[in-house]
Amino acid sequence: MPFWKPHALANPHKDQIDLTIGDRVTATVELDGVPEGTEGKVILANGFNWQRYRVLFDNGVELGDLDHRNIAAIGRAAKRLAKAAKRSGK
Repeated sequence: MPFWKPHALANPHKDQIDLTIGDRVTATVELDGVPEGTEGKVILANGFNWQRYRVLFDNGVELGDLDHRNIAAIGRAAKRLAKAAKRSGK
């Protein structure tokens, strides 16, 4: 499966999550073919004004155009984001 490097100008703004390729996530809502709570892996991160992600879920479903409204970081990604938020005082 190919992986793409995010564009250098693609940075999330306030209230968006900053995920990278390979980060583990969980579905926070029920999606098409993906029950809430299903875990997956980010396989594409893109966007300039709207940071969005393509995720391959553990049940084999691949969905794109997901953001903080649909997914949440888990595991190492969640720890990294919490540490970054603590550093920035959020």
